[in-house]
Amino acid sequence: KGAAEDPEMLRTALPLAILIGSADAFASSAFAGSALSSRLRGGSSAGLRQASSSSGVHMALKVGDTLPTGVELSVREDGKMLSFKTEELFKGKRSVIFAVPGAFTPTCSEQHLPGFVEKNAELTKAGAEVVACVSVNDPFVMREWGIAQKVDGKVKMLADGNGAFSTAIGQIVDKGAAMGMRSNRYAMVLDKDMKVEALMLEDGGFGETSAEKVLEFLKK
Repeated sequence: KGAAEDPEMLRTALPLAILIGSADAFASSAFAGSALSSRLRGGSSAGLRQASSSSGVHMALKVGDTLPTGVELSVREDGKMLSFKTEELFKGKRSVIFAVPGAFTPTCSEQHLPGFVEKNAELTKAGAEVVACVSVNDPFVMREWGIAQKVDGKVKMLADGNGAFSTAIGQIVDKGAAMGMRSNRYAMVLDKDMKVEALMLEDGGFGETSAEKVLEFLKK
């Protein structure tokens, strides 16, 4: 008897036909082609996610580039939370920006920020009109950290709350479950047109992005 005449054969054959048809449709899709090709090359689903979001990737800022405009950073002052675009903060002023992975963390609190507070007068004399600290923290935390470090207005404590600024300049980094998305440690000098004159990065440890290194550049 054929399948049409045998109910038991029909019950077995129908799901199999549906399964085969679905598999054929999946195999012919663009997604499956990419997925299978990636797997054959030793790729992973993470690789697929990266490829699908490639339009959102930001190249790291480098010497000679201009700081992105329209990106907001925030402060907590006089009981208010205020947000400023990059051009409002740095346009028309020779500026020093340094970034830390997190407020109240050991290296940031014991060496990085204190160095810029202590060297503020020398940095100003060497031409820095703005000295700013950026961290992917909220404005409340940045304000309290500034108070604890006795910044007293010598350094602008700028919060990159959603990481937009760090992402825009290609310095966002995933620090894992404990800290999440944070900024790399760096220091940069901008001219009055917000063009990057110098960019210091750390290769593990601390030293290349210190106030001393920035001062050394400004004095050239």
